[in-house]
Amino acid sequence: MSHPSFPQQRWHIHPSDGDRVRHLSQDLQILAPVVQVLFNRGLDSLEAVQTFLDPDSLVLPSPLTEFEDLAISVELLATAIAQQQTIAICGDYDADGMTSTALLLRALRFLGGQVDYAIPSRMQEGYGINSRIVEDFHQEGVSLILTVDNGIAAYDPIARARELGLGVIVTDHHDLPPKLPPANAILNPKLLPETSLYRGLAGVGVAYILALTLAQHLGQSEAVMKPLLELFTLGTIADLAPLTGVNRCWVKRGLALLPDSQLLGVQVLLEEAGIKTPAPGQQLDLAVTDQPVMGQPASPPTASASPTLKPEDIGFRLGPRINAIGRIGDPQVVIELLTTDDPLVARQRAKECEAANQQRRQLCEDIEQEAIALAEEQRSHLADRRILLVVSPHWHHGVIGIVASRLVERYGVPVFIATGEEGGQIRGSARGIPEFHVAQALDYCTDLLLKHGGHQAAGGFSLPQENLEAFHQRLIGFARQSLTLDHVKPLVTVDAALSFDQINGELYGQIDALHPWGIANPEPVFWSPQVRILEQRKIGKEGHHLKLTLGMATGPQMTILKAVVWRWGEYFPLPDTIDIAYRLRENTWKGRVTVELELLGVRWPDGVAVPQSPPDLVVGVPPSKPPSPGGSVPLLPRPPQTEDNPGGTIATVAFTFSDRPYSCAVYDCNGIQELRIRNGQGQVLAVQAGQTTGLLGHDRATAQTINVQEPFFYNLIQGAVAALKPHI
Repeated sequence: MSHPSFPQQRWHIHPSDGDRVRHLSQDLQILAPVVQVLFNRGLDSLEAVQTFLDPDSLVLPSPLTEFEDLAISVELLATAIAQQQTIAICGDYDADGMTSTALLLRALRFLGGQVDYAIPSRMQEGYGINSRIVEDFHQEGVSLILTVDNGIAAYDPIARARELGLGVIVTDHHDLPPKLPPANAILNPKLLPETSLYRGLAGVGVAYILALTLAQHLGQSEAVMKPLLELFTLGTIADLAPLTGVNRCWVKRGLALLPDSQLLGVQVLLEEAGIKTPAPGQQLDLAVTDQPVMGQPASPPTASASPTLKPEDIGFRLGPRINAIGRIGDPQVVIELLTTDDPLVARQRAKECEAANQQRRQLCEDIEQEAIALAEEQRSHLADRRILLVVSPHWHHGVIGIVASRLVERYGVPVFIATGEEGGQIRGSARGIPEFHVAQALDYCTDLLLKHGGHQAAGGFSLPQENLEAFHQRLIGFARQSLTLDHVKPLVTVDAALSFDQINGELYGQIDALHPWGIANPEPVFWSPQVRILEQRKIGKEGHHLKLTLGMATGPQMTILKAVVWRWGEYFPLPDTIDIAYRLRENTWKGRVTVELELLGVRWPDGVAVPQSPPDLVVGVPPSKPPSPGGSVPLLPRPPQTEDNPGGTIATVAFTFSDRPYSCAVYDCNGIQELRIRNGQGQVLAVQAGQTTGLLGHDRATAQTINVQEPFFYNLIQGAVAALKPHI
């Protein structure tokens, strides 16, 4: 079967500890692959596993003993409430900041506080409290400012607030700057020891602790705990906070509350997002597939499922609808949605979230396609540069971070993406890979930037237009110090191998019981070798996704499973036999739930002959390296050698690919046909018969070897071949 290449990935497969896995599997009565997953998470003792399985058994220290300024913060707020002083919250426009703002608004209003809020404009002001907001608060008679999910790096605005006589409590979770702001109190888990169970809190987690401790101080904790826990859960998952320690404990409780939410806005948002949970008593059939293992019945139905939501319900359905408003709309819509008790207001705000999410999706799709076109121009340089920088003057800043994440998945390198602003400035977002620290990379470029911030995995920045090229070169220098060539491929981390006959209702149920998965506690990924693709087709509106029917020999039988691959439509069709990496998924159809696979990666199996080239594709090597014996195919019919053309050269032909001009010609090199494609910058791609790698550069001495089975080069070569054929 002919096909373009699939993504070139690097797989890290956790080593198996067979004896220890077997012993703990027997002690806990848990399947061995599930025990291996727990081992991979650092849970290698009976006690550690039992605590993980029952997060409520975790013994949590009092936040008052962990957060040095918590008691001061509670006293400041209690005094402001008692004296009816105005409290103002300064939030942020992402899901964490908006849920934090809504959480404290609900709590402080319930406890009798006079409270208002402000959120800076994403487009005009950017992240965090600023001097304009401080001055406005002062003019409005505010006595106490409470920052949420920001403020730790806002030294000057907070110093100004103190000059004006305002009290300031900073609640934040971002990395600490060299100089802390002069606030009355600072609550930030980054101030805690790395061993603290509270260390991984998001901004909404800090807000939750502050609100709950204040409510306890005022004797009102029971009345506010459940709705605040729901908001904590929404914000923690949407912000991709690590689901370990206290986050895992509280998120698990919150996920159980959300289906019957006490918050009117959440109820309506669940409906708009189409999230349905099984009704009590509904039976779930966890048979592997409509086609059982040959000669065996399908797995029996399991007990009824819990109505608890899962992190992906929030991460992929609720979170984007909340985040979309902050990205391209007015955050006040989300604040009202999460604080209103008016059904009409809740319904209207939920519809606005839905509309914004639809707009956001279209923007992302459009920008992603443009960004990919720019990235493909740099693909041949990625191994050398080890980062990708793409810039366009007209992209919407609110969604480029999402596109950056998709480009990281596609190319496996850190991505910096930016767009123009008024005044000749450029503003962007960055997303990294595990071996690359985004915040440190931006710090390395401090003298070129106007503003920057972030953490290891992501960040934001702005700079003058004239510094763009210097910024690019500085990033390349940092990346070359941080990353090896082995790092410049998308990483797939695999927990354990499975045979298809191990994938059944029992395994899925045990994996499912280990929720919630998330950052620092990733969902398990398994792999299976020598899998046959029995059927495959494109799905989705634009054919961007693939639906597969897979078969695997299990002894004398074949076990059949369904699978889906997101955003791999361009790699259709996949080869007939492959190794696959995947997550387990449940698929509901007409009330029946089956176990399916969500593919994350594929690779050539051991012992399977890798095709030398896609059909009609021949790619160059240096003249000193002839093609493999028997592996060459003619690129084009060879022109006859004549007196005017003794080498059988095909004359240069101009053609256009992706709206860009190219020229191409075919030469005879020591008896081997070579196709050469030249772009407008003078770079040449050298192509010879029967190979899957080629040379790209201005001359052979400095040219880079590239894989021309990658889609861009493959399609470029096909365009050249098509242009040349009429001239033969």
